[in-house]
Amino acid sequence: MAEEHAHSHPASGSELSEMEVRVRALETILTEKGYVDPAALDQIIEAFETNIGPRNGARIVARAWADPEFKRRLLADATEAVNSAGHFSRVGSHLIAVENTPQTHNLVVCTLCSCYPWEVLGLPPTWYKSAPYRSRAVIDPKGVLAEFGVSLPPQTQIRVWDSTAETRFLVVPMRPDGTEGWSEDRLAGLVTRDSMVGSGLPKRPEEVRGP
Repeated sequence: MAEEHAHSHPASGSELSEMEVRVRALETILTEKGYVDPAALDQIIEAFETNIGPRNGARIVARAWADPEFKRRLLADATEAVNSAGHFSRVGSHLIAVENTPQTHNLVVCTLCSCYPWEVLGLPPTWYKSAPYRSRAVIDPKGVLAEFGVSLPPQTQIRVWDSTAETRFLVVPMRPDGTEGWSEDRLAGLVTRDSMVGSGLPKRPEEVRGP
């Protein structure tokens, strides 16, 4: 299911691209000269990786769970739907939303590098960029999901989507049972970054607190 797409990739076996090597070198120089506080930089990266981006995606998914019309628009044209929601960095014309169902579970990978919808998911996690994930997600998606602790019914088909610079994906996970009548804010608390990549599932209602 993987498809070819145009990117620049390091010729060596290094996990770092040429651009990442340059960024690391620049960061080292700026740190040594005292222009950058490594601790502050780590906090910024952490915020984008686990807070700002994923929170945006969680709000989009929660709205889709609560609003059937918005869900229809999201699945028809994710770029338009997300941009119309406001309060987010505008996404390009490449975003596609795919919905998990009892019959189909979606998993996103970028086989040649690490294309990722950062506007709604923040920075890509380290495992998403790793060579083992990029290769095995296509070859053995069920095994990869098992390693993430995701166990699916035998009849559920796993569909792997290969992200590219032109096309990126947002997984809309299934809404957990027992959340009828919940507000969008409360629903958003169930949505994890991994569930929007397909490598995880939403939290169960009993895992979160709140009225």
